[in-house]
This record gives sequence, C-alpha cells and structure tokens, in this order.
Amino acid sequence: RNISHAQGMLTLKTKSRGRIYYIQDAYGKQKSLKTSSLAQAKKLLAAKVEAAEEPHLNLEKARIYLASLDPELPNRTWQDVMDFYEQQAVQESSVIRFRRAMKSKPFDLIRYKRIIETTRIDLRAVLSAGTSSTNGFLRQLHNLAVGEQWLPWPILTSKQWPSRGSKPKRAITSEEHARIVAAEKNNERRLYYSILWETGASQTDAANLEASNIDWKNRLLIYHRKKLVRRNAPPACLAIGPRLEKVLRQLSDTGPLFPSLKPLAEKNRCTFFYKLCRKLGISGITLHCYRYSWAERAKKLGYSQRWAQVALGHSSKAVHEAYAAGAEVVCPSLEEYEKEGRGNDR
Repeated sequence: RNISHAQGMLTLKTKSRGRIYYIQDAYGKQKSLKTSSLAQAKKLLAAKVEAAEEPHLNLEKARIYLASLDPELPNRTWQDVMDFYEQQAVQESSVIRFRRAMKSKPFDLIRYKRIIETTRIDLRAVLSAGTSSTNGFLRQLHNLAVGEQWLPWPILTSKQWPSRGSKPKRAITSEEHARIVAAEKNNERRLYYSILWETGASQTDAANLEASNIDWKNRLLIYHRKKLVRRNAPPACLAIGPRLEKVLRQLSDTGPLFPSLKPLAEKNRCTFFYKLCRKLGISGITLHCYRYSWAERAKKLGYSQRWAQVALGHSSKAVHEAYAAGAEVVCPSLEEYEKEGRGNDR
C-alpha cells in the first residue's frame, strides 16, 4: 500500500510491509525517514521541501540558531581557525612549518570565508590547488573546527578525504653512505653523517648530542628525542658498538659533539647535505632518510622490533613498520634457527 503526499519534487510513501515512511525525489532516489508516524513523516517532508526551495532563507535561520549558542560563531572564518591552531602548537618548528603552509595560495581560497558557509566544493578546490602538505594541514584545520564546535558537523567525512599521496621515501644504501662520507671535506659533517648512520637519530637529535649523553662506563648512548620531551617519553638508549665508538672517540669529550651544526636550522643542515648529494649524482634522499635506512637494516637483520622502536623513538608500531617497509628480508632456515637457540627473546 502506498500513501502519496506530493509536495514539490518529493513524494512521501510507505512500504507495503511495515509502516516506515520514506521520501522519493523526481529521479526515483529514495531515503528512509525512520518513522512510522504519518504526521511526523509529513513534517519531515515539509522541512525537506522548504530546504530545497529556500536554501538562502534556511541558511539565515541556521545563523540565528547558531548565534544563540555562540554569538561569534556565524561570523568566524577559517583565518580564525588558523590563528587558534597556531596558538595550540607546542614546538617552535611546528609553528614555523604551519605559518609557511598557511601563506600558500591554496588557503587563500577559504581564508576569509565563513566556516558555516563552507561547502565540500570549497574544500576540494583547496585540495586540488595544493599539495600533500595542503591536504594534511587542511584536514587538521577542519577537524579542529569540528572539535571546537565551530562546525556543527563535518563537511567531509574521513572516507571522503583524498589520500595525501606523499612522495615515496627510501633509505640510504650503504654504498651511497660510503660515497657521502668519503666526499665530505668538512670533518664535523662527515662524523655527523656517520652518527646518523649508526644510530638512526633524527637530524636535530643528532646535532644536539653532547658528551654528557655518552656513558662510557656502561658503553651506552642515551638521549631524549626533542619532539617527545613534553610527552615524558623514555630516552633512546643504544649500546655503543665498535663502529659507533670509533666515531664518538673522534668527537669532543666535553660540551656539544657538533658545536657548528647544533645552532643551525634544520633547513641549513639539509642544504649542506643536498648540495653534496647533487654533486655526487645521488637523488631522492634527505637527512631524514638515515632513519629509514637504520630501520630497514634492523628489520633485515632480525633485530627485535621493540628494541628498534625504542632506538628510533617510535611509540607506534604502525609508524615503525612504515619506516622499515622497504627492507628485503630473507627468512633463515627454521632448522638452523632452532639449533642456534635463537628466538627466545623475541
């Protein structure tokens, strides 16, 4: 049995089995109203017809309702979200990256647009004009606006956001590292690259190392990752092997291990490395790729994942696995593995 109640482009009907009403538009698309009450179904139908016929009037109504909750809400723009995001940033390096991203042209498309007037088309225009970095920052701004209830509901759901499509990252090979160290004329930078190779430390953490981080009595290198200090994360603690010892013995036994590199900005240390790699004809790598190299070497050699996570400062298994994803692992014979009595500590 169908009960029709035509108003504009929508029709109210009910299924023959059960009295759950649904609406059907002129194109035959149906949507349940999730009610068995005819009176309530007609009210919902009328509201949808009104919304379709008078979108501008409904927007003004929405502004009035939102203003009753927060007087400033109807007039807030995405620039307000950007300013609030910057205030919440903890690390100075994060603030610098954020400011640089917000100055890019794609964000000019929504910078002074009211948040509640923003549509999917607006966000997708920003995404189309930007890069993977734009995608990441826009998503954070959007989620912040939703979290602060400046957006009544998400404009794009998590499934509707396009993948970031970041450039593939690769590890530095042992052959490339050997060429880099051999070609570097500056002794401090040459030892710095060797430390990155042996420890997998981030470029900033390695540059900030001091003699006090070395425990020669117990043969340990102990340091806190700069980005994890505020989380009270445990320090990275690595046993000093022969190769690492050889490098550390060539550095100062007091104060900073790299006094010239420590005060430099990340981009300046990267510039030195980039110019050297370009001179050698090596492409597709940065200083950060030393971390991928360490992770892949550890995985290939069967190094315990929990130890590797501590060494690299990864609290997430997923993050660590992403770093080590490029490793080509050859599984040893299980028979030989058992004979050696290995695997008990894994």
